[in-house]
Amino acid sequence: MTHGDLIVRSAQLSDASIVDIGIKDGRIVEVSTSSVNTYAEELDARGFCVLTSFVEPHAHLDKAFLADRVHNPAGDLMGAIEGLANVRHTLTPADTIERATRAATLMSRNGVTAIRTHADTTLVGGLESVLALLEVKKRCAHFIDIQVAALMEWPLTGVEGASRRSLARDAIDAGVDVIGGCPHLDPDPKGAVEFLVQTAVSAGIPLDLHADENLRPTSVDMEHVAHVVLAQGIQHRIAASHCVSLSTRDERDIQRIAEMVANAGISVIALPQTNLYLQARGVQSNSPRAITPIHALRHAGVNVAAGADNLQDPFNLVGRADPLEIASLLMTASHLSTAEAIESVTTNSSLIVTGDKQLLAVGSPANLVGIRSTTVREAIAMGPPDRFVVYGGVVISEQKRNRK
Repeated sequence: MTHGDLIVRSAQLSDASIVDIGIKDGRIVEVSTSSVNTYAEELDARGFCVLTSFVEPHAHLDKAFLADRVHNPAGDLMGAIEGLANVRHTLTPADTIERATRAATLMSRNGVTAIRTHADTTLVGGLESVLALLEVKKRCAHFIDIQVAALMEWPLTGVEGASRRSLARDAIDAGVDVIGGCPHLDPDPKGAVEFLVQTAVSAGIPLDLHADENLRPTSVDMEHVAHVVLAQGIQHRIAASHCVSLSTRDERDIQRIAEMVANAGISVIALPQTNLYLQARGVQSNSPRAITPIHALRHAGVNVAAGADNLQDPFNLVGRADPLEIASLLMTASHLSTAEAIESVTTNSSLIVTGDKQLLAVGSPANLVGIRSTTVREAIAMGPPDRFVVYGGVVISEQKRNRK
């Protein structure tokens, strides 16, 4: 009689201990130094560092691989937005589905088992991107979990925003998992924040904002979200992505805002690669790093995750869909330790996307990644392509990914 479905033998954990990991019904049921139990399937993990799987908390699958089709001569955020608007009429649902599926498959190969992707939701495009990514979610469900967030166009406020507010409700009716928007681009950022918070709470779905994606010290999206949550006693899953402008404030302000965000229970998603690419263009002297102050946020008790954001599109011409690449940037550009960097792309990201830290422990979901390396630091440094992925207790082969 078997004890379970799968056992991962001789797995090296992040603390260098060697264990066997037993799995049954999609959950970890055993972590032991030398299991004597029999399982239906065995996976030899000798030579692999085994971690809880990667989670991508902030992607734009609908834009993936558009770098050679959309021009952004300025290289900045508005240049990318304008370049995309110029070609939006050429983007068909079939094209979006193909590129998004290719990106999700690449992420899966690299060890990602869950993605939160934003979908442009605009008056011109309507729900086209939303529906395309909901289709990708369905097609890829056997090897990766995908959440679709409606990324609302601006303005959302005032008379001009009425049709977009209606479109947000249409996106919710269509089945999006998350609502989002870009308050810092709205003529009334605080009004946009308040509408998006109210909409998310009313719909009972998480809120994920593109917040303060600029280097203006006067940009206060994240601070206002925290104020609204605390003033109204809201308890809701909220994430603020980017939060670049916080890095321009003085240390006292950073500490004050970080404590507000922690008290409000808001998570922050740092996006180092895209923000390094887009921000501070043309600044030659004292050029800012344009990454949210991760250490201050963590010290205050904020859950800080990190994601890749854009993948080879006009917002970021590079990227390998590999969270180890982002972990490396966190270590070099934000001075995180190996442990801090890896938890930013695993457990901290999982808390935002799934609501669960997803630890490598008995009772947790059996979502794992094995990387051929001697240490986690080496894995981050080298990004070895030799990996295995376990999703929901099942070893994900290329054959499984290609299943229609």
